[in-house]
Amino acid sequence: MACDLSAAPVQGARFGAWRLWPLMAALLLLLAGPVSAGAQIATATAPLQTAQNDQHAAAAPGNAAGAALQAAPEGATPPAVQTPDLAPVDNHPWWFWPTALLFFCFILGIIAVMAGVGGGVLFVPLVSGFFPFHLDFVRGAGLLVALAGALAAGPGLLRRNFANLRLALPVALIASACAIVGAMLGLALPTDVVQTCLGVTILGIAVLLLLSKNSVRPVVTKQDAVGLALGMNGVFLEPSTGEVVEWKTHRTLVGLLLFIAIGIMAGMFGLGAGWANVPVLNLLMGVPLKVGVGTSKFLLSITDTSAAWVYLNQGCVIPLMAVPSIVGLMLGSVVGVRLLAVAKPKFIRYMVIIVLFFSGAKALLKGLGW
Repeated sequence: MACDLSAAPVQGARFGAWRLWPLMAALLLLLAGPVSAGAQIATATAPLQTAQNDQHAAAAPGNAAGAALQAAPEGATPPAVQTPDLAPVDNHPWWFWPTALLFFCFILGIIAVMAGVGGGVLFVPLVSGFFPFHLDFVRGAGLLVALAGALAAGPGLLRRNFANLRLALPVALIASACAIVGAMLGLALPTDVVQTCLGVTILGIAVLLLLSKNSVRPVVTKQDAVGLALGMNGVFLEPSTGEVVEWKTHRTLVGLLLFIAIGIMAGMFGLGAGWANVPVLNLLMGVPLKVGVGTSKFLLSITDTSAAWVYLNQGCVIPLMAVPSIVGLMLGSVVGVRLLAVAKPKFIRYMVIIVLFFSGAKALLKGLGW
């Protein structure tokens, strides 16, 4: 019997596309459930264990407080014993949380590629919500996650003229300086204030992704004086058609001012800035979409480096968090590129928007103490 081997991949893609998104959603829920449950159990059992340890220590013969209690006469009021603050105790082995973070970020990497968003914008709200890590450490790891992806993609984008240095350097100078200010501000503010602002920002990003519609080639009739002085123009080869496309910017001054706020938010929350760079470059300044995406990716390698040094200097980057996160997202990105051919990016995009709404609301409520 003859067998047509060329039809097998088509058939697999046809039947695998509609089964792909329930599988990823189930994996994400199955992984997030035990992680959050483990964190709640560890936090709930900690006060009981600490109280028992304090009781045994107080009753020990060599303890001064225990001796005072034993020597007190009958009917007398025992002296007040100062108990230390109750801190959560984690009974898991040291490798549990890094391994869970590795698999969690692997799934995030798959979803991020198919949704067309950076891994940092998903990493910070979801990891801070499902893992018992302090927000400062999550933000430091989030910057390194975004930085690793940008450094991996930057050289190839520059070789293909999809990332333009004349466009990137003025923007990078503003955004990186403001990212340092944002990182210092984020570490100086109370955690609940930063958590509340993070929730509001994530909800705003979800709305921006829901409403924004990128333009492949914006029409720019005349370049403004600022863009002309900075040399923000260029050409690139469109691989799909072989056409040489010329481009230039307008409304450049407004765009540069917006990058002040983008840099502050990138450093303050550790989200990266791809979610804001592309709309400003493409919709406001009139840069073609491919050049905007490539320049935005290259910008992250400069902006996130500046903010990451602040977190490194303050001791907010833990290798046991950063390394599994970067490795998981990198491996997930490789798998996500392969699955992109059979998945429906539009549905994945809406699923990411729903996840961002959920994580933003959770971060907002956590910051408000609800």
